[in-house]
Amino acid sequence: MRSRSSLLRRARRIRLLVLDVDGVLTDGQLLYGPRGEALKRFDIHDGLALVAWKKVGLFAAVLSGRRSSAVAHRMAELGIEAIYEGLKEKLPKYKAILDRFSCHDREVAVMGDDLTDLPLLARAGLAIAPANAVPEVKAQAHVVTRRGGGRGAVREAVETILRAQGRWASLVRGYQGR
Repeated sequence: MRSRSSLLRRARRIRLLVLDVDGVLTDGQLLYGPRGEALKRFDIHDGLALVAWKKVGLFAAVLSGRRSSAVAHRMAELGIEAIYEGLKEKLPKYKAILDRFSCHDREVAVMGDDLTDLPLLARAGLAIAPANAVPEVKAQAHVVTRRGGGRGAVREAVETILRAQGRWASLVRGYQGR
């Protein structure tokens, strides 16, 4: 992890969170159902974190190299509308997302776990790797979470950013009914 002050400075600017799916929102394992359909397991804490992220007025997008109806379904449940799947290269879609949300690289946090995420991590204002990321991704990251993909890593990243922005405490108070 980089210096705490550098991390806080970077996190305070973030308006857009861009997430990979396999290895970030899931644990990266591929499971197939009896008809060959891809099954994915998502962490409920990651889901609540994404709902909270949107609740405070921030933007989120998902970029994935694979297509899965499970991803589309889960993201719809969470209110994430910017979902791009089946990407051989993620960088062109990343640039389009920045335009869509009127963001600059320094305002974007990217969370990825494998080599295909390196171009996005290199551009991001805050590059995040889950604990299960490959060494090259961890080396590129400004922060590596303690939790792995599909096991609360997204929640940890969201909480870190929202705490740095001073939004976490009021969000928690809102859930407490205060």
